[in-house]
Amino acid sequence: MSDGQRAVTITEVAARAGVSISTASKALNRRGQLRNETRERVFAAADELGYQPNALARSLVQRRSYTVGLLSTESADRFNIPLHLGLENALGAGRVSVFLCDGRADPERERFYLESLLSRRVDGIVVTGVRTDARPPLADVPLPVPVVYAYSRSADPGDLSVLPDDEQGGRLAAEHLLAAGRRTFAHVTGPTEYAAVRDRLTGFRAALAEAGVALPDARVRCGPWREEFGRAATAELLAARPEVDAVFCGNDLLARGALDTLRESGRRVPEDVGVVGFDNWGVLAEGARPPLTSVDMDLQGLGELAARRLLSLIEGNRESGLVHHPCRLEVRASGGGPAVR
Repeated sequence: MSDGQRAVTITEVAARAGVSISTASKALNRRGQLRNETRERVFAAADELGYQPNALARSLVQRRSYTVGLLSTESADRFNIPLHLGLENALGAGRVSVFLCDGRADPERERFYLESLLSRRVDGIVVTGVRTDARPPLADVPLPVPVVYAYSRSADPGDLSVLPDDEQGGRLAAEHLLAAGRRTFAHVTGPTEYAAVRDRLTGFRAALAEAGVALPDARVRCGPWREEFGRAATAELLAARPEVDAVFCGNDLLARGALDTLRESGRRVPEDVGVVGFDNWGVLAEGARPPLTSVDMDLQGLGELAARRLLSLIEGNRESGLVHHPCRLEVRASGGGPAVR
């Protein structure tokens, strides 16, 4: 604000939103039981008028700093970018600032950043990762602020972890391929030590079993998350079972490799073989030949959910355990419609 500008008051915000001053105060300070539409109307009025609350006064009155620590395993990872965007969207809507710290999967760096965030009196901490496997909790003793793990699972069942629903994602892939008339399935995926690999296969197999279709181990290939493994594994599967008419891949890199091998072997996708990937990595999925149908974990939505759960914990609610955020299927050409016979 320049010297010549007058500060907007909460009275003006209340008048613009058509509510009382006390209701405007509750909405802006995230207190009280208000309807979502009322709270959103107050925030919209505050934005239109350029209202800037006195953060110091607000924090002294409510004993909150209105800041949150975001402790990332790898902040530049392609999975963390949409996740962090969702977190910041939801926290920003609540007028909460974010301190981003990149632990780089180093326990010493993580401890240093934890101490730094606590010294800044953050209201809570979100821990993000790049795997859904269990990891040690941030500390061996209870922390003075709530913590939520997002796309990262704490080994302590008393913590709250928000994860993509990988089993449901596997089910989506199976249901799409079944609806296209496929009957002989194969699966190319990553290393079995990843929880996501096991969960996606569990969901995929369960949906097939409900349709009376089996997926024997002989038609499952596990290996590195790399395109070249997708090519080699698909070649092995076709040599052993040339009648395969559907391939579900554990990520989009593997699916791109599978598409290469199918094309080189003379199989038409999707006319002869349907292919579904996982992650919906736009640059890969959209540029594939043909464009790749892929399961999307909705990481931005997952980040928003984790932020809302953290704000709820900060407000005094209690929650622990696992929360699974549903995946969705981005349908393109590779999965096909009814199979051509």
